[in-house]
Amino acid sequence: MRYSLLLLQETTPQNLSSRTSALQFPGIYREKSMGDSQYSFSLTTFSPSGKLVQIEHALTAVGSGQTSLGIKAANGVVIATEKKLPSILVDETSVQKIQTLTPNIGVVYSGMGPDSRVLVRKSRKQAEQYYRLYKEPIPVTQLVRETATVMQEFTQSGGVRPFGVSLLVAGFDDKGPQLYQVDPSGSYFSWKASAMGKNVSNAKTFLEKRYTDDMELDDAVHTAILTLKEGVLTPSEIEDYLQEVE
Repeated sequence: MRYSLLLLQETTPQNLSSRTSALQFPGIYREKSMGDSQYSFSLTTFSPSGKLVQIEHALTAVGSGQTSLGIKAANGVVIATEKKLPSILVDETSVQKIQTLTPNIGVVYSGMGPDSRVLVRKSRKQAEQYYRLYKEPIPVTQLVRETATVMQEFTQSGGVRPFGVSLLVAGFDDKGPQLYQVDPSGSYFSWKASAMGKNVSNAKTFLEKRYTDDMELDDAVHTAILTLKEGVLTPSEIEDYLQEVE
């Protein structure tokens, strides 16, 4: 098992009257009994509770993915994840969970890998277009915004589905180290430290206890590995991981 790390400086009526009402007003009864479930196959229709249920399903896909996390330090930013191979026969070099978008921006995902590849390709294209026009690297915030816009468009268009993936985008520009999380709805926020995927609650709780504003990059690397240890790594794997990083 290998790990990746990147540093960047329906209900029956109970009585006769309710059965009669159901027969006379089938549409009303069906809505009451089914709730949001009748909207779960529609992407562009809100449920009575104000939800787009397909987005919640996409978040479920994210939650079933491997744990990924990011930590912003005073002098850099680190993103880390478990790289779990489906079989020992798989060539590990062909599995990439962390990728670079530009020389100073990297991304890690939790959820469906094929969906992440589409977003990585679109983000790289956007970054290249910006560079060709302005002759300077794209700011981290702008690239995150453009990527989030693509994800949001897939929540209100017919014939498509939301991306079943969340991204942690880490970068370094004139504003210093930055860390953003982008979700399938297209929403994005800047974070000091964040986690996603399996065991996200435990990981975030651990990060809240360990994070400090003056944390240096080396401390952020060790904190990232210890956070993964809380959910997925054994002590021996932690030691192997630290040796590999160093």
